[in-house]
Amino acid sequence: MKYALICGKKSEATKGAIGYCPSCDSEVIAKCGEKKINHWAHKGKRTCDLWWENETEWHRSWKGHFPVEWQEVIHIADDGEKHIADVKTGTGWAIEFQHSYLNPEERRARNAFYPKLVWVVDGMRWQRDKQQFQKAMKESRVLNQKPLVRQVSFPDECRLISEWIESTAMVLFDFHESEQADDSTLWILLPGISDSRAYIMSISRLNFIIYLKDEKFEKIFREQLLPIRDQLLAIKKRTRVYSIPRYRLSNAQRRRRNIRL
Repeated sequence: MKYALICGKKSEATKGAIGYCPSCDSEVIAKCGEKKINHWAHKGKRTCDLWWENETEWHRSWKGHFPVEWQEVIHIADDGEKHIADVKTGTGWAIEFQHSYLNPEERRARNAFYPKLVWVVDGMRWQRDKQQFQKAMKESRVLNQKPLVRQVSFPDECRLISEWIESTAMVLFDFHESEQADDSTLWILLPGISDSRAYIMSISRLNFIIYLKDEKFEKIFREQLLPIRDQLLAIKKRTRVYSIPRYRLSNAQRRRRNIRL
C-alpha cells in the first residue's frame, strides 16, 4: 500500500513508522529499503484485500497524477464486500492499474464489483507484448476515421489483446512510449463486443488524465465511446443474423458470391 492512516491522515511509508490499514484497521509496518519502493505492509502474511498486488514504479507514477484523496479509495458494495481501488474519481470511476497477469475469474469478479471501471494495463511486462501489438496494429483495418477505429482480425496472435478481449470494462494498454504524459499514447480496447475480432482506438495519456481530473470522462465515455461500441455491436448482430454458412448455400448462390465449390 502507498498509504496508511497515521492519526487519521493518509500518510506514505517512512522508515520506522507505524500506521493503520484504512480497510481493516489493523496495524501495518513501513517497509523502506533499496530493492522495493517504500510501502506499507500487514504483519506476517496477512492481507485484507485478496485483489491487491505488489506495486511497481509504474503503479506509483500513474497514481501520482491524481489527488491524494482519490488514491487507494475503499469501495463498498451493497452486500458489504469491499476492496481498495487504485484510484476512484469524484464521479465514481474506479481506475485499476494492472501490471501482473490477472486470471479471467478475478477479472470478471472485479468488472462486476465496480459499477464504473477502467483498466490501465502495463504493456511492457514482456517485450514481445509490444512487438505483437505493433504487428496487430500494422495489419489492422481502419473502420472509422473520426474518431479512428481499427479492427484487429486475429486478436489471438497478440497475447495482450487475447487476454483482455472479453473484458466488459474498458481496457487501456500503456506501452511507456514517453516519460512525458503529453507525448504518450494509450490504446483503448473497446469493451463488451467480444467476438473473433478486436476494436482498438487511441487516446493521449495526457487527455485521459485531464478528462478524469476535470470530471469530463463520463461525458466522453457516454457521448463518444459508447456510441461507437454500440454501432459495432449492431454491425455484429446484423452480420450474425444475415450471414449464411457456406455449407447451406446453393450452387447458384455460391457462384453469385464467387465462392469456389
